[in-house]
Amino acid sequence: MEGGALVRLAARNERITPFMVMELLARAQALESQGRSIIHMEIGEPDFPTPGPVVEAGGRALARGKLGYTPAAGLPALRQAIADYYDRRYGVAVPWERVFVTPGASGAFVLALALLVEAGERVLMTDPGYPCNRNFVHLYEGEPVLVPVGGDSNFHLTPEQVEAYWTEGTRGVWIASPGNPTGTVMEPGQLEAVCEVVGRKEGFILSDEIYHGLEYGGITCATALQFAPEAFVVNSFSKYFGMTGWRLGWLIVPEGAVEAAMRLIQNLFIAAPTHSQYAALAAFSPETRELLEQRRREFERRGEYLYHALIDEGFGISSRPEGAFYLYVDCARFGADCNRLCRDLLERAGVAITPGLDFGRRQANTHLRFAYTTSLENLKEGVMRIHRFLQRRPKKS
Repeated sequence: MEGGALVRLAARNERITPFMVMELLARAQALESQGRSIIHMEIGEPDFPTPGPVVEAGGRALARGKLGYTPAAGLPALRQAIADYYDRRYGVAVPWERVFVTPGASGAFVLALALLVEAGERVLMTDPGYPCNRNFVHLYEGEPVLVPVGGDSNFHLTPEQVEAYWTEGTRGVWIASPGNPTGTVMEPGQLEAVCEVVGRKEGFILSDEIYHGLEYGGITCATALQFAPEAFVVNSFSKYFGMTGWRLGWLIVPEGAVEAAMRLIQNLFIAAPTHSQYAALAAFSPETRELLEQRRREFERRGEYLYHALIDEGFGISSRPEGAFYLYVDCARFGADCNRLCRDLLERAGVAITPGLDFGRRQANTHLRFAYTTSLENLKEGVMRIHRFLQRRPKKS
């Protein structure tokens, strides 16, 4: 273009914030390329490989040349398998026609918000919370309303907060349990009460359940569908099912939204990856489920170790590991700049963690997220490096 003129971009792009952890990850990888040893506790990606039966099923689909487009909403057999999963796990009957298979959970959120949010409408969500959630709302020119939550509510919305923050322009509530960055689970009674308030106000519930299955200490997550049959529910094959990189998730919609969702998914995605769908059929097999439970127990051991080790080092943690694979940690004792602390730990100690600034505004600068998505051996090495770093660091007066 003449004179180096720039194409005018849509104003919504100015509201999309970067994900700081990706910059830290890039720096960590650069240090590793220079020969440095880095302990990774920054990325929420399971370190286990995709389960063998799933890989084998995907391989068989490739070998047989099953690479054409599937129906836009996904393979009927996979949609039925997901519906059966809800019956078996939660005792909730979901007709398979209400299940839409998407390119990752991100695709499910894009589809759900396209169905639900008009420009200027408000969506309540927690602060702290996963940063992409508010950016998805911005993408549709809605207004994410960050509701400050803390340890007193286990970092989840309360019905009282929904009442207090609901205005004429509010359209719905975004729930995430187990939560990211906190790893906390919403107690069923609390979830039911929030669903009741939102239903009374004729709003929508969008429930992020992508970490379901990764639950510890005898806790079992409830799905929003148990209390709000009209909820929009998102899940993923990436976390509990260990299929990160296969890019496969799903969205469950109410009966009244099926036709609109079908039109949207046809236009947005054509279809989710075909070989991934055939692979995912094996994710629900008894053999795979047994392996996934072994991995869940390993995550539980890691979380318990890291919880006690970080408390011993002087960090504050309001909740024991309950779900996902995160701990949200108060680092105020070591200063009021979590970003600087993260960078110092990476450069000087070789430990990569995520600053709380990625996840919202409430006390964000004095919090860190630790992901226990690496081996117990690596976690112990990481804690030892953090201990040595803190011992050398001047104490806050």
